[in-house]
Amino acid sequence: MNPLKKISYNCRQATFLIEKKSITRISIKEQFELKFHLAGCSVCQLFEQQSLMIDRMVKRHFFTDTNENPKLDDDFKKALTKRIENEMDKQ
Repeated sequence: MNPLKKISYNCRQATFLIEKKSITRISIKEQFELKFHLAGCSVCQLFEQQSLMIDRMVKRHFFTDTNENPKLDDDFKKALTKRIENEMDKQ
């Protein structure tokens, strides 16, 4: 199969390159393949945006010098507990 067709239909390879790019530099060939794939795949475009957002949030959480302890809202906890109990009752 033609290498361009291969990457254009391969979301698994594209997501691998997106994650690899967030960790280290990717080759010029890989950059071209990824751009080619992303030009036609809205799902992988969304994956890349979400991956970048998650990376930023994790870095902010673990690498900032704040003494914040993120906590869930009490109303959210109650609603979640109720949903879990309802699901347990169904079983």
